[in-house]
Amino acid sequence: MNQEQLAKVGSGKGFIAALDQSGGSTPKALRLYGIAESSYSGDAQMFDLVHAMRERIVASPAFSGQRVLGAILFEMTMDRQFGDMDAADYLWQKKQVVPFLKVDKGLADEADGVQLMKPMPELGALLARAAAKRIFGTKMRSVINGANAKGIDAVVAQQFAVGQQILAAGLMPIIEPEVNIKATDKAEAEALLKAALLKQLDALAGGQQVMLKLTIPSVPGFYAELVKHPRILRVVALSGGYSRDESNALLARNPGVIASFSRALTEGLTAQQSDAEFNATLDRSIESIYQASIT
Repeated sequence: MNQEQLAKVGSGKGFIAALDQSGGSTPKALRLYGIAESSYSGDAQMFDLVHAMRERIVASPAFSGQRVLGAILFEMTMDRQFGDMDAADYLWQKKQVVPFLKVDKGLADEADGVQLMKPMPELGALLARAAAKRIFGTKMRSVINGANAKGIDAVVAQQFAVGQQILAAGLMPIIEPEVNIKATDKAEAEALLKAALLKQLDALAGGQQVMLKLTIPSVPGFYAELVKHPRILRVVALSGGYSRDESNALLARNPGVIASFSRALTEGLTAQQSDAEFNATLDRSIESIYQASIT
């Protein structure tokens, strides 16, 4: 594991950009970016367009390691280039931004109030490719839709089991058990989740660390124990459907937690903007998320 990257992610000032929209979420991301579904046909063209969007973001002078600690990539992005460099190398060598990779294959159907991750039979091969591409860490998402103890325990157990495989491959896992912001018993679900996470963290071997990506909690500062836990490298927050202004305001009430926003980061960016407009909009977005992350 790259020690310079480890130090940056663990203690640097800034946030992690989530640029990992996958097949299911790409049409919406493009629509918000001003590209209608009627303007392209087929997955290949769709992924070319979203790659161009991502490349425009990371190439912007506003996007650098001064405020952006890391960026989470979609698998297809890892296999492509930004400019004339492999995506991960471009991020680190040109921008001093630490590269992460989304590794999950989507969500299973809901059971016990949660959606586990679908099986990942090819994860070993993907982790080997990621290591060869100089990826630092990974991200994988489950969803919690209600305060169901059995379901939440299953989500956390699955996340940590896969996390062990990722650690064994020499990569840093971001464990992401997202609590649905629309859950009527969100605070209760978060209490169950914190207890399950602490139990798994306490069981980790000495020296092992993981990262957590969590929904901003209903009770400000609720995850302070996790932020301070010796087995935690960093706790990051997802925007989860909140607008950027809402996300920033809520995040700022949680000291030690930094942003890992996707839609909230790209809010206001469109394909039709001139480079000057695009860069100015992105600069304002990055600065607002940065400020919320350093409180």
